[in-house]
Amino acid sequence: MPPLKFGWSACMSKVEERLRAMGVELPQPVAPVANYVTFVRSGNLVHISGQISLDANGGVKGTVGVDVDLETAQKAARICGINLLAQMKAACDGDLDRVVRVVKLGGFVQAGPDFIDIPKVINGCSDLMVEALGDKGRHARSAVGVYKLPLGFAVEVDAVVEIA
Repeated sequence: MPPLKFGWSACMSKVEERLRAMGVELPQPVAPVANYVTFVRSGNLVHISGQISLDANGGVKGTVGVDVDLETAQKAARICGINLLAQMKAACDGDLDRVVRVVKLGGFVQAGPDFIDIPKVINGCSDLMVEALGDKGRHARSAVGVYKLPLGFAVEVDAVVEIA
């Protein structure tokens, strides 16, 4: 009889193992800041509310192209992606291997008047989805520059995800 496996890695999904190898630790899902829920499941589709560029260090706030540069904004979008993955994990009852496909991302960048590289910013989130989920992370996408985002954060991304 083979020995029983105990410990953290025995409970982790393959996706989480991949994230850990990438140096990404998923946070506790961020709670809503107003009158909404973090995700809604309808059939096999999960609609995840916008996740801002908030992390344990306070996140990335500011206006891209004014007081936030492109590289920092891409990191902010990656933070949004990490927060989306945390919400996906919650929607999948803790098992990210249940993600069938990231269907669509909607990216919003608090952009200065002359900043036009909105798609390059949201690539920070899109790239993370593909790194973490492989082909399941390939998605349709919108990338929009906006005047202001909640609480002054630089980037916000929402998602539609198919789960099993």
